[in-house]
Amino acid sequence: MAQVKILFVCMGNICRSPAAECVFRKRAENRGLGTLVDVDSAGTIGYHAGDPPDARMAEAGRKRGYLISGTARQVTAKDLETFDLIIALDMANLKDLHRLDRDGRARNKIHLFMDFHPKPPYREVPDPYYGGHEGFHKVLDLVESASDGLLEMLTRREP
Repeated sequence: MAQVKILFVCMGNICRSPAAECVFRKRAENRGLGTLVDVDSAGTIGYHAGDPPDARMAEAGRKRGYLISGTARQVTAKDLETFDLIIALDMANLKDLHRLDRDGRARNKIHLFMDFHPKPPYREVPDPYYGGHEGFHKVLDLVESASDGLLEMLTRREP
């Protein structure tokens, strides 16, 4: 497998996308693929730029052995050039990414994360921000399965 640069994108970059970044990175490392993936996350809005991940998401991750860390930032047009795969966590962010891709050159790089889930119970990873703690664990369940599916796809790809 050749090195691949992956960007996970949600709305604010404080819950779902930093969780996806950290979970995917750790699962890649556990498979011995850590040096072959370069992973980051961003949000389609800049409201939380500079903020750490939501404390509830960080706590849910810690309970599963993930260090969900980082600093929120907004996705840029340059990201569409820099990354090999841009993974949206829901349909609204997928549409926002397609709007950012004005000339359509990144169209084949932009995907919905749940498309990599082997048996997706939902089309999107739901935003847990306004719900209870169980929502953060649900996000992690979905992110773990979709991360495994994405890793499977990457290891089967032609070099």
